[in-house]
Amino acid sequence: MEQSPLLPHLFRTEFSRISAVLTRLLGVEHLEAAEDIASETFLLALETWPYKGIPDNPTAWLYTVAKNKARNHFHRHQLFTKKIVDQLYDESEESADPEIDLSEQNITDSQLQMLFAVCHPSIPREAQVGLALRTLCGFGIDEIATAFLTNKETINKRLYRAREKLRQEQVAIELPSETEIDQRLDAVLTTLYLLFSEGYYSESHDAVLREDLCLEAMRLCYLLRENERTNQPPVNALLALMCFHASRFPARRNANGELVLYHEQDESLWNQELITKGAWYLQQASQGSHLTKYHLEASIAYWHTIKADTPEKWETILQLYNRLLQLEYSPIAALNRTYALAQANGKAEAIREAEKLQLTSTPYYYTLLGELYREIDSHKARQHFEKALQLAKTQVDKQHILKKIATFE
Repeated sequence: MEQSPLLPHLFRTEFSRISAVLTRLLGVEHLEAAEDIASETFLLALETWPYKGIPDNPTAWLYTVAKNKARNHFHRHQLFTKKIVDQLYDESEESADPEIDLSEQNITDSQLQMLFAVCHPSIPREAQVGLALRTLCGFGIDEIATAFLTNKETINKRLYRAREKLRQEQVAIELPSETEIDQRLDAVLTTLYLLFSEGYYSESHDAVLREDLCLEAMRLCYLLRENERTNQPPVNALLALMCFHASRFPARRNANGELVLYHEQDESLWNQELITKGAWYLQQASQGSHLTKYHLEASIAYWHTIKADTPEKWETILQLYNRLLQLEYSPIAALNRTYALAQANGKAEAIREAEKLQLTSTPYYYTLLGELYREIDSHKARQHFEKALQLAKTQVDKQHILKKIATFE
């Protein structure tokens, strides 16, 4: 029978919720068991719903099955432990069922606590993102492998090592103490930033943009904002940044799935509601005294929601990039700064600054130089675009660069 689109949707939304609650109940050492229980729940739905029909309340059905499977796991584990250690239990202890609370509040609390657990400082950042995708976003191994441009075996090994580290460190599923929450929050925000970036700058061979990754990062960032202890200025700044970028999603690719550059985007497609939300979150972020890269990047993204090219706009963006590079240097930020420099001070100055960067391993470096040289030296411009084409890794990038080269013919 044809599969209903409801089940994949529920898997995306409910798998992570069930996994988080069960992991919080069973302990981080049983993280894989919690994910297995959630997977078995959906497998049973896949096997029965096409023949018996979709339940009146599908989510409640999933929760009931998950609870029953969790209780069965609990009893099997309890009996096994009893047999191994030869410890006696009275009848009430053996028959007692664990309290499996799948209320909305407990789900939210569990997911927030799991977020801090998977972002434990003992786990490498790349593994944190992978574990967040699996445990908190319900992504399959194939999807995670696609996001990281690697294979399933590599992802399985990475997740296994991360889970083992959580067991060895005996990481508790709880919010950090008041004294360490600031330090731990930085790792969480970095993970969400990287997760959003995986989607926004997708290197998947068949996608300009992975909106599902971006929306999951935004959802988890909303969880942080809704909790009194984690609703801090950097959280609001990151959420503002995500809103500004997400507002231009509909205009960022055309009907053929091809990339549409900023200056070519249809402003009428921009989501004004998200821009308004982003501005409000950025205002909330300004209440603190600590300036982060999220504040600066969100401010840059805000100015990009103003389509008109004015001297004030590009001079402001340029100064924001200058401050960002002072605060936390990155080659990509330096490359983006040269574009703002070209808009503010002219292409000649931007070319001098860009060539100092010598980012010769990335196609974006040569694409930018190609654009800067286009009206100054067409021969050099074409050479740069051809070099960019050689370095491009994705079909989307190659198509975009080939269109640039074709304009010289």
